[in-house]
Amino acid sequence: MARLLVIMGSGETSPTMSKVHRQLLARAGPGPAVMLDTPFGFQENADDITAKAQAYFKESVQREIGLTSFRSALEADADPLAHETMLARLREASYVFAGPGSPSYAVAQWAASQVPAILRQKLRTGGCVTFASAAACTLGPVALPVYEIYKAGEAVHWLDGLDLTGDVGLPAVIVPHFNNAEGGNHDTRFCYMGERRLAVLEGMLPDEVFILGVDEHTGCILDLDAGTATVAGLGVVTVRRDGRMAPVASGTTMPIAELAALATGGGSALPSILSPVASLAMAMVCADPLVADIDRFEQGFDAALVAGDAPVAVKVALELESLLHDWSRDTTESDLLDRGRAAVRSMIVRLGEAAEAGVRDPRLLVGPFVEALLDARRQARADNRWADADVLRDRLLAAGVEVRDTAGGTEWQLR
Repeated sequence: MARLLVIMGSGETSPTMSKVHRQLLARAGPGPAVMLDTPFGFQENADDITAKAQAYFKESVQREIGLTSFRSALEADADPLAHETMLARLREASYVFAGPGSPSYAVAQWAASQVPAILRQKLRTGGCVTFASAAACTLGPVALPVYEIYKAGEAVHWLDGLDLTGDVGLPAVIVPHFNNAEGGNHDTRFCYMGERRLAVLEGMLPDEVFILGVDEHTGCILDLDAGTATVAGLGVVTVRRDGRMAPVASGTTMPIAELAALATGGGSALPSILSPVASLAMAMVCADPLVADIDRFEQGFDAALVAGDAPVAVKVALELESLLHDWSRDTTESDLLDRGRAAVRSMIVRLGEAAEAGVRDPRLLVGPFVEALLDARRQARADNRWADADVLRDRLLAAGVEVRDTAGGTEWQLR
């Protein structure tokens, strides 16, 4: 089995990362794939999150994923047999996945457990550990307590992390959601910390530790056998040290040691350094992929109606509905699905209006008949049958067709 440590910035259960999961599972080998639910174990909707994630892997990734449930250390103490069974399943798995929730809750539950040791053993002997979003925050020597700082207003601080990154030769703390732009009028980059708070946090790190930022819908695949780091997905992976940031583009593969060397300005393939101002500008133009897709479908629907192409308009509406179904398995909480559903409902209403009024230009439908009557009128005028010509004009007028005789010929329009 390959030895892989995979860090995902977000979108771990969205259509954007399905291909990445499939490739990782193929490399991980034939053993079972399991999800570790600790990061969201405290949430009242933990069962729903589990069900959505398992449905995502089954339908979008085409692979079943089991559950190794460790929702709290107290539950483990209360039921030792269930806890030992969970640990056994974790040891047997070739693919271990963990994602949304709270980093601080996760590290608090894992601190006195065997989970970190099992993950380390897996990275030594074979298997793939894929941690995303909140779980990704726990991989470094210190972990970012996102909710406590961003939501509860605690002073900026770090918590002890698992330090799996140090074990693989990458002395880095992990900051997912690195290019987040949800704040709109306030800075929510860097996992909702923004530049001001991240700069303070950065100053608290030991000299040898740097920040590895992973954009949303992006993964950093550390192949421990090959000693390489590969960036996959829609965004970039960023090495940050002392406020200076070196982005590594999607599709790039480089030695893990060279990735670490970027923190000190070394490496033979040093990307351009972005200032914090330039980084903010880049984050603001990185639209969420679902937003971009909704906009694209709305534009396609508008174009189809303008062209009078009802079948294409219906096809666009159905494709958007199918896309929203795929995104409905995403465990990330967002109102974007509501926006997409609103777009579909608007399309249905407009198709109903078009069915009543007609999608095609009415001139195209009545044009041949009007031209036939105008030909008869022109012939009547040529034969000096003025009364017949007037009758034909009046009949057209009564039918809503206005006829004008000009120096260039006869013109008509619908009233």
